[in-house]
Amino acid sequence: MSPNRRRTLLRVAVIAVLVVVALVLYQSGIAGQLDLEALKAHQADLAAWIDAHPVRAFAGFFGLYVAVAALSIPGAAVMTLAAGALFGLAQGFVLVSFASTIGATLAFLVARFVLRDWLRARYSDRLARIDDGVRKDGGYYLFTLRLVPVFPFFVINLLAGLTALKTWTFYWVSQLGMVPGTLAYVYAGTQLARIESAGDVLSPGLIGAFVIIGLLPLITRWFARAVAAHRVYRGHTKPRAFDYNLIVIGAGSAGLVSAYIGAAVNAKVALVEKHRMGGDCLNTGCVPSKALIRSARLLADARDSDRFGIRSMRAEFDFAEVMDRVKTVIRKVEPHDSPERYRSLGVDVIQGDAQLVSPWEVAVGDRRISARAIIVATGARALVPPIPGLDQVDYLTSDSIWDLRELPRQLIVLGGGPIGSELAQCFRRLGSEVTVVEMAPRLLPREDADAAAELEARFNAEGITVASAHRALRVARGPSRDELVCEHDGREVALPFDRVLVALGRKANVDGFGLQELGVCLTSRGTVEADGFLRTNFPNILVAGDVTGPFQFTHVAAHQAWYASLNGLLAPFWSFRADYSVIPWATFTDPEVARVGLSEDEARERGVEVEVTRYGIDDLDRAIADGADHGFVKLRLAEKFFAWRRGRAHPVTNLNARGSADERNS
Repeated sequence: MSPNRRRTLLRVAVIAVLVVVALVLYQSGIAGQLDLEALKAHQADLAAWIDAHPVRAFAGFFGLYVAVAALSIPGAAVMTLAAGALFGLAQGFVLVSFASTIGATLAFLVARFVLRDWLRARYSDRLARIDDGVRKDGGYYLFTLRLVPVFPFFVINLLAGLTALKTWTFYWVSQLGMVPGTLAYVYAGTQLARIESAGDVLSPGLIGAFVIIGLLPLITRWFARAVAAHRVYRGHTKPRAFDYNLIVIGAGSAGLVSAYIGAAVNAKVALVEKHRMGGDCLNTGCVPSKALIRSARLLADARDSDRFGIRSMRAEFDFAEVMDRVKTVIRKVEPHDSPERYRSLGVDVIQGDAQLVSPWEVAVGDRRISARAIIVATGARALVPPIPGLDQVDYLTSDSIWDLRELPRQLIVLGGGPIGSELAQCFRRLGSEVTVVEMAPRLLPREDADAAAELEARFNAEGITVASAHRALRVARGPSRDELVCEHDGREVALPFDRVLVALGRKANVDGFGLQELGVCLTSRGTVEADGFLRTNFPNILVAGDVTGPFQFTHVAAHQAWYASLNGLLAPFWSFRADYSVIPWATFTDPEVARVGLSEDEARERGVEVEVTRYGIDDLDRAIADGADHGFVKLRLAEKFFAWRRGRAHPVTNLNARGSADERNS
């Protein structure tokens, strides 16, 4: 018999034993007696029997409690009260403390043995991410859940068994974490035993016991927060007074909105920026890219004028003048994000390099300022991979391409995502020979395959070479030309170029200002780790925008800034969890690719059955009149409309069309 077969049979045997034990408990009537009414009715008889057989009574109660906890049978709370009523505070506490922990550990082990392998095979990626967090802080989170019973304990037992939490860690953390609750319930049971008449219900001791039980979640939550604060702030001295209510580091989209919201509620806000106000969106992203797209599209329309009944149109241009227009557009928008405007709003705008020197203090040059809350909104920069030889050529990125004054003759765009696709089409329309190199099998890997195919067909028609499934190996320099050497179908392919544009995404700016030196945690992706309230492991240090993700869009940065600023200003009295349930985005190519929600491909990959309705824009009157009758709209609905939370997905509705969604940071 194979090991897998043997393990499967053993699982079936374990499940069968558990079912039999549960049936025996129910058939014997014991499970039905686990309520306060039955306890009170038999209290005198049980007390007399316990006095006559103390050892047997203790052992029997202990075994029954372990079984109830291990099988997750309702009644553990009543049995805890019964332990106090029948055995007294000290003996009842010892009995319940160990019996509950042993039973919980058995439930933990059973869940792990029966279900974990199956879950690992089906949801390996998601489970791996959970396990990483559990290995790092699993004991602490379990302790917090034991202190603050947000979920029933039996649910915690079963879910913990599905993670990588060590058994011994689960046992001792549970033993320690359940002490306050066990004491409160056992003590309540000792008071319950004194009820002889209706008047006894109002006895001070009993009322006190239930007050303790009612206040326990609040007390333990405060205690858990105090433990967490002591743990993370250990070694740091909190200032007695603060210069500001809020310090914002970074004046991009997230930082500007954070400072604006703080000023709008009359908070004292400092905004620190070492470079240019407006961040990527104004200076190297949304604004310049859309300005260039507009000029390139005008050229394309002029060349295709015969489609609109105009026999011919001449379009003479100078590339340097086109780039001058881009700079002019930036200068025209710039006052909206200027230091003068924000100072007029009451924000103290400080130019210079920020350095986190404590969880509450920031040094800017010779100046040291403090605030109750700090928002890190340092954004991201172009990701440049370690391709051999790339550093030997004057490569371009989406940050540096705006300084070009001469049009490249042969341009390679490394990356077929939104940024690469938009700029590739622009430069082709301006006259460059463009090759898009993408490691994935197609353009726009995050979009549906049919939407990517629609865009690739347009690229081919415009003369853009799409080298999909090409992995960049190295840059080879030659006397007459440079080449990007790629691997495709097991062989090397050399692609010549004058200039190469690296458009492989964005890397969070987390270095150079004391973030990691202070001990702020990062994710495996290199972004700042944050909870649902955008708090880092230092609760008064929050993050927003590209530096944390999960979506690197301008409108998401502004969306996060609202939550970060309010949570920073209102904590600990009030907090708001960031909502990512509906995030729109668009790639501003021609045709544009826009969507909201899970794509059809993502839904299928996650096992979500969707119904797809597709409408071709070639049948739309307005599109026909505009000469834009190509593309499609897709609406996808799941059988159960839901939202995939924690920043990973959205309701399963989606739009792919030649119409735009909100501005993206590309």
